[in-house]
Amino acid sequence: MLQERIEGKWIDCFARVFERCNVQAGEEAAIISETQSRSINRQLAELALLRLGAKPYHVVVPTPPQAAPVPVRSTGATDVIQHNSSVINALASAGFVVDCTVEGMLHAPELPQILKGGARVLMVSNEHPEALERVEPTPELETQVKAGMKMLRGAKQMQVMSDAGTNLAVSLEGAVVGGGWGYVSRPGLISHWPGGLCLCFPVAGSVNGTLVLDRGDVNLTFKRYADAPITLTITDDYVTDIVGDGVDADLMRSYFAAWGDREAYAVSHLGWGMNKGARWDAMTMYDKNDFNGTELRAFGGNFLYSTGANEVAGRHTLGHFDLPMRGCTVSLDGRAVVAAGELQGELA
Repeated sequence: MLQERIEGKWIDCFARVFERCNVQAGEEAAIISETQSRSINRQLAELALLRLGAKPYHVVVPTPPQAAPVPVRSTGATDVIQHNSSVINALASAGFVVDCTVEGMLHAPELPQILKGGARVLMVSNEHPEALERVEPTPELETQVKAGMKMLRGAKQMQVMSDAGTNLAVSLEGAVVGGGWGYVSRPGLISHWPGGLCLCFPVAGSVNGTLVLDRGDVNLTFKRYADAPITLTITDDYVTDIVGDGVDADLMRSYFAAWGDREAYAVSHLGWGMNKGARWDAMTMYDKNDFNGTELRAFGGNFLYSTGANEVAGRHTLGHFDLPMRGCTVSLDGRAVVAAGELQGELA
């Protein structure tokens, strides 16, 4: 069990990241958290902002009662704001917002209102500071992620294949391309730390084929490595069949079904990881209480398939899986950007 105490090196790390977010002396900066947030991260955020001469203030809201039938994990769709206009206004009026909520505001329904106010939002994942320190974002990562995003925007079709049996076709027509390198410097935008992802949110009916989670691939919602293959049939975005033996397949079937919501089976976003500092094997080193696992979404060369909320396709649900996979080949209009799990060309 790691200790959660203030360390000077972690204040330094947060301050460097906030500098890359263009935090200025005298700037008003909000820290949004909830009663179940990891306290050390909001404390480090405050101390780092003060070191930079900013004017931080805290917005702390009670973690709401559970409305879901199962535990909610790693969705990026916090429900703590509850459309509270006072909270929204307190965040929208800030120049910079540090998001320390447990699930994060990436897909929160209130986010568009907050960004419309001109705030730039950095979602700090609910990780122990040691994990955040190891994957501190860099300008080099920003350059590479932007290059990958440009490739995605210019493509019409994504093909994903693997020796394990994955064969997935994705239409990129109308898709919204996103990405993150771990900091945000422009008003009206959000990013997340750890970062290092190139991804897209496809329009409805864009994804078809077979997705095979092989031994060692990751189910981040469960914080587990798969110990046996699981085959998902994807039809017009929706998981329509789950084939596999063992507890991992059983758990996946159970969690999908528990929502009683067809949208939980649909694709949220997909793409690939770009962060060479993030590690596939990092999850073995941490107790679950210390580790949210978001670095595994970003390790270089993984293919990330996620189910759940997709605003572009008009789908909203708290049911969510993040599934980083190794050894896949990801091609855009026939050109491989990831080959057998290795970044290619200018992305390497």
